Amino acid sequence: MTTTPDGGAPFLDEEMHRLLAQFQADTRPLEELRDSLNDLRGRGEAANGQVTAEVLPSGALSGLRIDPRAMRLGSDALAEAVLAAANDAAADLTARMAGMMTDGLTPFADEVRRFSQD
Repeated sequence: MTTTPDGGAPFLDEEMHRLLAQFQADTRPLEELRDSLNDLRGRGEAANGQVTAEVLPSGALSGLRIDPRAMRLGSDALAEAVLAAANDAAADLTARMAGMMTDGLTPFADEVRRFSQD
């Protein structure tokens, strides 16, 4: 049997390179999905658009805009509007993420079914 300078068999090295390349090709769409999800933002509004909020996938509030006209709402109503806009943004983000996950994982559905049947 012929060996490579590092002591490995050439056919094993070729097979390992092939498997590694296939693994990288298979996981690339998942990495792209992860990156897309990390860049995603949810947006919501309340008080007739006078309060807008933006949330990150972590759930953190990343943006809040309060139109000066919203100051006439009073502190309690303004607080409720901020919470409503943030909740709307979280719901928007959840819907966007669900859609992206469905679209991004659909190509892997056959593989999942195959493994679950074993």
